[in-house]
Amino acid sequence: MNTTALITGATSGIGKATAELFAENGIDLVLCGRRQERLDNLREALGKNVKIHILNFDVRDKNRVIQSINNIPDTFSKIDILINNAGNAHGLDTIDQGSLDDWDAMLDINVKGLLYVSKAVLPQMIARRSGHIINIGSTAGKEVYPKGNVYCASKYAVDAINQGMRLDLNAHGIRVGAINPGLVETEFSNVRFKGDTERAKSVYKGFQALKPEDIADIIHFVVTRPYHVNISDLVVMPTAQASSTLVHKTGN
Repeated sequence: MNTTALITGATSGIGKATAELFAENGIDLVLCGRRQERLDNLREALGKNVKIHILNFDVRDKNRVIQSINNIPDTFSKIDILINNAGNAHGLDTIDQGSLDDWDAMLDINVKGLLYVSKAVLPQMIARRSGHIINIGSTAGKEVYPKGNVYCASKYAVDAINQGMRLDLNAHGIRVGAINPGLVETEFSNVRFKGDTERAKSVYKGFQALKPEDIADIIHFVVTRPYHVNISDLVVMPTAQASSTLVHKTGN
């Protein structure tokens, strides 16, 4: 029986790159995202190689998440791998200037959304006593940087949840690990800066940032280790980045 992976935030960035690489390697896919057209395009592009099922939901919608996952067709119902990738950053403000709406979005998507999806997928993994969960965190969950406040808090929460999952699911034979990227050139900064494309582009100028494909390659490596091997926590940064605030830029 083929391996099946469920990926949240599959319509762009790391999620999309991971879906593409998994499909190249014969892993059937349940792809989740908010943008139906992008999901349809992915299904058409990747469906030539593997079986694809798409789920259109916002991870903040608890009822929709649980209902959608509980009603996956039998062909896809055995989820072997869960990639909790959906996440976002909104704004880059000091704590006193932060937007309540931005705070809600980051905590609801990055923390509660991850929990809702995991809650829906876990019963089948526990029943089978097998499965692999990869939580996509961030270097922001290891080191707080100026004006990162609530975004960093949400990623610190992912780090804590990852550790808690690993402890609680150990007796069930389920592998749990986190991958924590530094600067990856995706739509992330466009979202953070609310469509200010010039400001978003400036984040990645003067050095070679990670690409989504770099992280996808690492995810694929992690999930294809022998089952007795669990890579529990991995931090990945571009060579030019030494910390959240120290990036060597050439000025080009």
